[in-house]
Amino acid sequence: MSTASRQHWAEMGENTFVLGIWLLYWVHRLLGRWPFRLCLYPVVLLHWATKPALRVSSMQYLARLQQATGALGRPPVWQDSVRHVMLFAETMLDKLLAVSGRYQFAQVRSVGSEVLHQAALAGQGGVIVTAHMGCLELCRVLAERKGGLKLNVLVHTRHAVRFNKLLKRLNPNNELTLLEVTEISPATAVLLAEKVAAGEYVAIAGDRIPVFASQTVTTEFLGHQAPFPVGPYVLASLLKCPLYLLGCIHENEGYTLHFEQLAEQVQLPRGRREVAMADYAGRYATALTALVRRSPFDWFNFFPFWDQTHAKP
Repeated sequence: MSTASRQHWAEMGENTFVLGIWLLYWVHRLLGRWPFRLCLYPVVLLHWATKPALRVSSMQYLARLQQATGALGRPPVWQDSVRHVMLFAETMLDKLLAVSGRYQFAQVRSVGSEVLHQAALAGQGGVIVTAHMGCLELCRVLAERKGGLKLNVLVHTRHAVRFNKLLKRLNPNNELTLLEVTEISPATAVLLAEKVAAGEYVAIAGDRIPVFASQTVTTEFLGHQAPFPVGPYVLASLLKCPLYLLGCIHENEGYTLHFEQLAEQVQLPRGRREVAMADYAGRYATALTALVRRSPFDWFNFFPFWDQTHAKP
């Protein structure tokens, strides 16, 4: 296996087109969606053509998705990979539109959110495990509009913080709290425990290994064994709170926010701790598979997901 394929995703530099998307946001604002797409296509094509790791990773994902689920209906071709990156770039625009209040929220529907909202209104906090898919900012904005759901998002690198600062510029009143962490220290755990006890929610990605990962578990995803972080499950176990899944996919000319309770309480018994963590990661991977089967181009991990290293040197 090459050194590049074993590189940790955080070392590769997560280029999210922040400057380009910011400029194209103004194209959309002044001219609309189709002129935006006309400007976007050559930018995406150039980025795709000059990033071999992106192309290989995208094609690997699409091929394994097709083999495991048949979601594409045929083996993927290079145009599918371009479409994959194109949808990612459009989703970046939708993040900006959502936070600035310019997205058509009538095009967003929620599935399974009733349990979480009832718990939030009753003052019960929890852990939400997310994925790099769709436009999760829609959930943030809708939560603020409805009230009762306070989100604290854990991010593992400054790349995400930089993009979220851009979102903050569009909406200074955004109540989202970002916590940049490289590992869950005792001090961080205490802070998060206080927030959950106050009825707030901690959102953490379940498909990215943190920069300093002391432990991961391996479970099957799209027919192949892949490493997954244990952070969401350890955190929910420590905080003795429910664990929810939040996914977002494109459907019916808009988005669907999918909520699912993965566990009423996460339990990691001594002697079976690693087995239990693998079980929870397996539940997550199964739920993630169901979502990408419905919307194949909505998963945005453009690095060698199955071959990544477990920790940054």
